[in-house]
Amino acid sequence: MANRKLIRPSLQEIKSKMSEKKTETPSRIATQIQAEQPLLNHPLVTTARRKQSPPEQTHAENFYYLKQMQAKEPMVIILEDGEEIRGIIEWYDKNCLKVNRLNEPNLLIMKSKIKYMYKQEEERAAMRKAKRRARKASEKKEEKAEESTEE
Repeated sequence: MANRKLIRPSLQEIKSKMSEKKTETPSRIATQIQAEQPLLNHPLVTTARRKQSPPEQTHAENFYYLKQMQAKEPMVIILEDGEEIRGIIEWYDKNCLKVNRLNEPNLLIMKSKIKYMYKQEEERAAMRKAKRRARKASEKKEEKAEESTEE
């Protein structure tokens, strides 16, 4: 390789350019900007600026499917007709999900037929909470019954 000489401006040139910028008046700068960007000064452009609407697709659904697939999370899928499908999401597409099930054949489910879905572990947690509430309610009834017999 041949040695190349760096081409750079001299310090004097830089200082002179900086001093020119300091001496420019604001009106002169504004006219320069207007000359460079004539379309921005058009009355229709200035009034037509609006807040951008949010995007149609946030891809949150895709992220959710990916997360469940990577974790091999057991899911419960409730269809529109009330059928309950349990399994692991193996694959998804724009229109459908492939669900692997234990001791049953795998299914390809159309997304349009899914009412809702949740993690199977959430179901277990909800059942535990319901049992606790029922136990507490029965204990309160027993306490009230004991209080009424004492009176």
